[in-house]
Amino acid sequence: MILSIRRVAGLCLRHLYILRGSWLRLLEMAYWPLINVVMWGFTSQFLSNNSSWFAQAGGVLIAGALLWDVMFRGNLGVALSFLEEMWSRNLGYLSVSPLRPGEMVAAILVMSFIRTMIGVLPAALLAIPLYHFSLFSLGLPLLVFWTLLTMMGWATGLAVSAMVLRFGLGAESLAWVMIFAIGPLAGVYYPISVLPGWLQSVAWALPPAHVFEGMRAVMIQGVVRTDLMLSALALDLVYLTLGIGLFLYAWHGARVRGALLNVGE
Repeated sequence: MILSIRRVAGLCLRHLYILRGSWLRLLEMAYWPLINVVMWGFTSQFLSNNSSWFAQAGGVLIAGALLWDVMFRGNLGVALSFLEEMWSRNLGYLSVSPLRPGEMVAAILVMSFIRTMIGVLPAALLAIPLYHFSLFSLGLPLLVFWTLLTMMGWATGLAVSAMVLRFGLGAESLAWVMIFAIGPLAGVYYPISVLPGWLQSVAWALPPAHVFEGMRAVMIQGVVRTDLMLSALALDLVYLTLGIGLFLYAWHGARVRGALLNVGE
């Protein structure tokens, strides 16, 4: 299947017009990352003065909060871009347009990337003068971590969108619930070894656990764990493939049932 760049760009342009016309949407994208970096920044400052482990890398909590927001925003960017179509009763029109389902997925992922950049970059820049910590000091591994977490966010967002297609708007709260359910297993603020043994196996089956362990290895030990990066990439590809497959399957089912005409009601 050959994607039409023009149609993908057209749908992205529609969402950009929506963002441009609502400063509240832009504010919401930047609000939570800013709140997170302020809250965890002060927590990190406290622990850096009272914990020898965190004193080795005073910004480890700030980095964790910012990178966690990359995955959260990646998930929310996909889910909200799709929900925007439902709330505006636009799915029926899209289903009879030349736009292919694969092109819709591509446009949603592009919009998720844009939303994530708008949301996280201001918080990352604010951390520099406020806490004298730069996330960009991670160097090239930051790009890898960012990409891996974005992919997992996309997979989660597509799975949520598929469930909304199947069960209706009553399932839209999953956009927030599913990603936070992963949080305790991701090891954002603590090593995976803190978890009970049986729960560690579950955590290692999720890409974020590998990413955040890799982040701490870079910041505290100065070691780049390529094995963790490769493990996270392999898992991301599995989850992203499943997410795309679930979405396309749910889209096809909703179209066959005629549900796309009233799924937003």
